Amino acid sequence: MKLIDLSEIDATMIDLVGGKAAGLGEMISAGERVPPGFCLTVESYRSRDLPEKELLDAYERLGGGRVAVRSSATAEDLPEASFAGQQDTFLGVEGAAALIEAVRRCWDSLHTERAVAYRAHAGVGDAAMAVVVQRMVDPVAAGVLFTANPITGRRTEMVVDAAPGLGTAVVEGTVVPDHYVLDHRAAAVPEDGGCLDAARLRELREAGLRLQRHFGSPQDVEWAFDADGVLWLLQSRPVTTLFPAPPDTGDTRLYLEVGHIQGMLRPMTPMGVSLLKTGSGMWFRTMGARIDPRDPLPRLVPIGGRLYFDLTDFMRSGPLRKRLPASLEVYGPRVRRAVERMLDDPRFAPRPGLPLRLGNAARMTVRLAPAAVLGLTRSLARPDAARAAAYRALEEIRRRTTPPAGPMTPAERLRWVTEESQRAVMGPEMIRLMWPLIAGMLAGVAPAGLLDGVATEAELDTVLGGMPYNVTTEMDLALWRVAVNAREHRELFLHTPPGELAARHLAGDLPDIGMTAFLDRYGLRAAAEIDVGVPRWEEDPAPLFATIANYLRVDDPAQAPDRRFARAAARAEEMVRTLARRAPRRRPVRGRLAVFLMRRSRRLTGLREMGKFAWLPALQQARRQLLAVGADLAARGLLEHPGDIMFLDLAEARAAVHQGADHRELVTARRAEYDRELRRPVVPGALLSDGTDVEALAPPDPAGEGVLTGMAGAAGQATGRARVILDPAGAHIEPGEILVAPTTDPGWTPLFLTTAGLVTETGSPVAHGPTVAREYGIPAVICVRDATRRIRTGQLITIDGAAGTVRLEPAP
Repeated sequence: MKLIDLSEIDATMIDLVGGKAAGLGEMISAGERVPPGFCLTVESYRSRDLPEKELLDAYERLGGGRVAVRSSATAEDLPEASFAGQQDTFLGVEGAAALIEAVRRCWDSLHTERAVAYRAHAGVGDAAMAVVVQRMVDPVAAGVLFTANPITGRRTEMVVDAAPGLGTAVVEGTVVPDHYVLDHRAAAVPEDGGCLDAARLRELREAGLRLQRHFGSPQDVEWAFDADGVLWLLQSRPVTTLFPAPPDTGDTRLYLEVGHIQGMLRPMTPMGVSLLKTGSGMWFRTMGARIDPRDPLPRLVPIGGRLYFDLTDFMRSGPLRKRLPASLEVYGPRVRRAVERMLDDPRFAPRPGLPLRLGNAARMTVRLAPAAVLGLTRSLARPDAARAAAYRALEEIRRRTTPPAGPMTPAERLRWVTEESQRAVMGPEMIRLMWPLIAGMLAGVAPAGLLDGVATEAELDTVLGGMPYNVTTEMDLALWRVAVNAREHRELFLHTPPGELAARHLAGDLPDIGMTAFLDRYGLRAAAEIDVGVPRWEEDPAPLFATIANYLRVDDPAQAPDRRFARAAARAEEMVRTLARRAPRRRPVRGRLAVFLMRRSRRLTGLREMGKFAWLPALQQARRQLLAVGADLAARGLLEHPGDIMFLDLAEARAAVHQGADHRELVTARRAEYDRELRRPVVPGALLSDGTDVEALAPPDPAGEGVLTGMAGAAGQATGRARVILDPAGAHIEPGEILVAPTTDPGWTPLFLTTAGLVTETGSPVAHGPTVAREYGIPAVICVRDATRRIRTGQLITIDGAAGTVRLEPAP
């Protein structure tokens, strides 16, 4: 079938007619007014056989005259990618020769540079082109309607942009349109003004509501009013840029994204969320809390695959709400200001009651308080002994997370993952490990308050540099030593693609540079490593080989990472001595206490990464067992691949193992959603239950010309060429470049060893990235909104880690 009338098309025919034609056919079947027309299907495009006679006959049946010739690619107007403006549309086409030429030009537009680049970015493979031909509407006004606000994400608002004449002026951005915001729930519309009156706005609002109901998601609608006042709908496609909406609770709620504090903005797999909640539930039960076994952490809500904390009950608590802004400092200034704005919103007015169960809080306090006082006191009194005890606890946790020897059935493996894998991590060894860790963190931050006005932030940051006993720093330096071993084979490791090197290593076909020993110790790590669904380095060491290639480019011995770390440590020790001379003279008691804590900090604060590291052996072993269960389910035809089990939660996996539940369709849908979310460039830090990005409501930060403002992460200044990196896997960075990234977790930190500085879009001063940056003595600026889009690779920038600014230097 090469030609088909639009009225005969529905959504199931997208592979034949493309996204735009499928949407038009659906609107016609829903009873909407759509200009009549037909579709030249992809069959003609694939054979490059244009049926000219059939095309012209259909054109004559349409009445001839002026028509719109519109691209309708099979990868167009999809839920995950709109392809807006990527293929061509031709308006006012008249006559046989012009029609044939317009069709061929639509075909050709599938292969323009912009369309190819867009498909690559959207993760879309091959596409084919159908072409829609429709009767032209001569509009007096036209434009675009979004049934959800595309700027704020609010699902209860519609946005209309309109202009006199053709709507192409609006979508191409060649005019300043009349702008209207409509409320979904109220019939009232803005006062008359611009090119649309209240009656037309009301008609658009009703059409938008109908289309959203029909398609089941917010829609991007093109429309036109003709001279008789008739509304024509020219296109409806999903709004692809909206962040997924929170679950509908029937109440206005406020959620804060928590992953970026751990340096993680990528989505978590369903299994990752499920195991995280299961393990945390074990910890709360160990501490005496009573929890709901169906959801041990109900305030931790997955939205778009990211973990959000439901802050609503704290916002509405009279005793607690006043303390919220100060406690949110770690989220960065924009999120803090956004939350402060919401405190004035009547929907979050104080209500009676507390957001905590007093019984749980009391039981946990009774159980923890004596141990906390004793543990913190002992750690500060005898830091070396406390550190040694923490390492013993770490090894005991590792020992106890080994699954039983011998073969296990899938049910036994799943039971071990659900009931045993997390038990050691959430038990007494972890609690004993935490006291010296917490003591070190307190010792690291307390001098700032004690020495206010005596020591600068930069001086206090220097004290935290080159901190020993950090497992992540030790890992990075161990990888540097592997790179030193690789110098003998420099050309091989510098010029072979990382993926090929990884495959050769796993096959035992590489020179021994110490990678096997490194992976024995650190193969359980990865970027986004708190998600059990993410492959570990032991499975895919390609990111490590990419980093080794970066290290091999370091030509200046003084810039060797081990020397840089040693210099940072020496500066820190010298700064402690300097402040030890200055502080007691200015403040005898507080000064001496601050010096005591700084010295304890140098012996304990590096342990801050150990708590997370202690959890990784359990995740590593759980992942191995889950993949074995997945292999069994795949062999039984219940999954396509062993790794598909990571797109189930633990309850769904049990249903597959015990009841034979077939989850293949569910996994396919979740994988597609996960892949879409992996490509999402911006994740809201604060989100309302109607989908509103709260930060989008806040005014932009004031800044000087050419200056981006963020938050201080690690003191110091650096000038260098920017290197924008969105994923550490296979990343290339030259020595002396400044890394610009969405966020960073321990999987990113090997890149720090050759970078001159760090800029991230999110984060917290206590997150992994800024902490490791301080230890390496490199400046870091965090929470710079849209940094990866506003800064270009190769652009010269200057960062000030103490002021929290990034200056875009003028081109030479």
